[in-house]
Amino acid sequence: MALFVVTIDGPAASGKSTVARRLASRIGATFLDTGAMYRAVTFAAMQDGVDLKDESQLIGVIGRHTFGFEPGDDAMRVFVDGQLVTDRIRSPELTANVRCVASSPPMRARLVQMQRQFGRRWGRVVTEGRDQGTVVFPDAGVKFYLVADSRERARRRQLELESQGVEADLDELHRAIESRDRSDESRAVGPLKPAPDAICVDTTRMTIEEVVECLLRHINRRQNANRVL
Repeated sequence: MALFVVTIDGPAASGKSTVARRLASRIGATFLDTGAMYRAVTFAAMQDGVDLKDESQLIGVIGRHTFGFEPGDDAMRVFVDGQLVTDRIRSPELTANVRCVASSPPMRARLVQMQRQFGRRWGRVVTEGRDQGTVVFPDAGVKFYLVADSRERARRRQLELESQGVEADLDELHRAIESRDRSDESRAVGPLKPAPDAICVDTTRMTIEEVVECLLRHINRRQNANRVL
């Protein structure tokens, strides 16, 4: 199967995951949730009780466990040592610890390998993250970079949490998102930035469906241009 990859990068709460899932469905592709991969490794590390700030201990976690990722109806299904943990990797405590794995260069290198293996396995993939178009799939067929006003992103995150029955202060979420942006942008490995050939889309005043339609138009134009060439 020929590899065709669409990458969607961008800061937290810019709409990447929801858009990527819907876009994948529209073009008959498999959705790669890179965040779930980082969460799976973090889950295993927490289960092992390792020091999350010790890179050598984190690397050992990947060596001790097997990780599986399969397409699902609504979300990518995640397995650790054959056990389905899709729901368990979304706890607030785990979320707070994912940064330890994401900020480790050796761990990011291992996760990049996992993501590329997933792409090769499924062939036609829509993937989202922060370095998909710059590091993981630099030769992707189409690359997007989603942005949105940080206040609007905080509002979206608040609505998401409220839908889960969790109350959250908008100002606190705003500060957390801006802090996350600074951390992601200054990271030594795989920093948050658009690929030189990425199509930038500001989603601040767009609905999810409007964003999906926008991306579809760009993909169709790119594919039509390639057929002409």
